[in-house]
Amino acid sequence: MPLPAFAIAITGGRAMRSTSRWLPALGWMAVIFWLSSGVDVPGGIEVPDKAAHFAAYAVLGALLWWAAAPLGVGRAGALAMMVGAIYGAGDEFHQHFVPGRTPDPLDWMADVGGVVVAVAIAAAMMGARRARRT
Repeated sequence: MPLPAFAIAITGGRAMRSTSRWLPALGWMAVIFWLSSGVDVPGGIEVPDKAAHFAAYAVLGALLWWAAAPLGVGRAGALAMMVGAIYGAGDEFHQHFVPGRTPDPLDWMADVGGVVVAVAIAAAMMGARRARRT
């Protein structure tokens, strides 16, 4: 399966080592899509909208970073943030077509914030792990 041009640029043309590393992120993306389709979650708890966006996309950011981690810390972070931001924008666009939902640029900013914080934490943890090994 060929890589998109932006992924080739970030990965230096190297193929992703294992497509199975991407399955958790793809699964979580499906959950986000389902939730943004206006479903009522039975027994759901009330969470402030921006906090829910931040948390959902923080999970996505961590999963994307883990999937791309074999590329190295910097490339993994860049790819995770790019994919997370693009997916968040697509999710907001999708909500334009869902009755009772509206796209909100502030929601997208919360999405991107969640991805960035998760990637920063993952990169810091990886750096600390490498420092302990030496």
